Amino acid sequence: MEVLRTPDEYFEDLDGFDFEPHYAQSTGGIRIHYLDEGPRSGPVALLMHGEPSWCYLYRKMIPTLVSHGIRCVAPDLVGFGRSDKLTRSADYSYQNHVEWMASLVFGALALEDVTLYCQDWGGLIGLRLVGEKPNIFSRVVVSNTGLPTGDRPPTEAFLSWQRYSQESPELPVGAIVSRGCKTPLAQSVVRAYDAPFPDDSYKVGARVFPALVPTSTEDPARKANLAAWEVLERFERPFVCAFSDSDPITKGGERVFLGRIPGTEGQPHRTIEGAGHFLQEDQGPAIAEFLVELMAQRG
Repeated sequence: MEVLRTPDEYFEDLDGFDFEPHYAQSTGGIRIHYLDEGPRSGPVALLMHGEPSWCYLYRKMIPTLVSHGIRCVAPDLVGFGRSDKLTRSADYSYQNHVEWMASLVFGALALEDVTLYCQDWGGLIGLRLVGEKPNIFSRVVVSNTGLPTGDRPPTEAFLSWQRYSQESPELPVGAIVSRGCKTPLAQSVVRAYDAPFPDDSYKVGARVFPALVPTSTEDPARKANLAAWEVLERFERPFVCAFSDSDPITKGGERVFLGRIPGTEGQPHRTIEGAGHFLQEDQGPAIAEFLVELMAQRG
């Protein structure tokens, strides 16, 4: 695998982002970046981003969580943020993404007592991790995400995004994130989302991600996702839905989880108001307070 690594100077003086970087090595020598804030002895909030963002997405949530004694681990998916970028689209398979994150969560960090908070592709990957080792997860909170197996038709909004990602000659990452928010982002924040991608050669992972979402029963990820669903259908620990009120791509997606996963029963599911697809940008502090409430319920 040919690897690109965004120079450190691209991450200097980013708006609202003053966290120490941490790195781990994955299969094939690929470097994965992650944030690790808060007490190492505290309960863990594993914060997983999606497409085409990076752990910068969680800068508004981490301070609140840490102030309540919660350890925050926020990885950059391979191809994003300070993690390595591969130059061939064929190297970015769904399975590879799962294995890269498993090597960090189960291997390098060996996390326990984990509350998973996941959005977008953070859910498609994070829920596969739950399927592999459900016992390390104390609870799961899902926002604007899913675990598709190809037998439900995707929304027209998603298909439009998928076509755009594959056909557009340019992929303006920061502008895309801004358009996915209820309130447009400041230009300094747009620049921060663009920071990992000095030029288009760094954007192969960002461009290919939408094409990896299973949209048919012939998809190569279907079997593994069905296996993860079999585990989730026996998952009795708290499983909470916190979808936003203004995301055309995942609107109504919480219905896939409710009732099907035992852990959804009796939980304080919430609609995050005033938020678009990237609800961490629109309502980050409110979501963090909600996670604090959930994680205080240790039983």
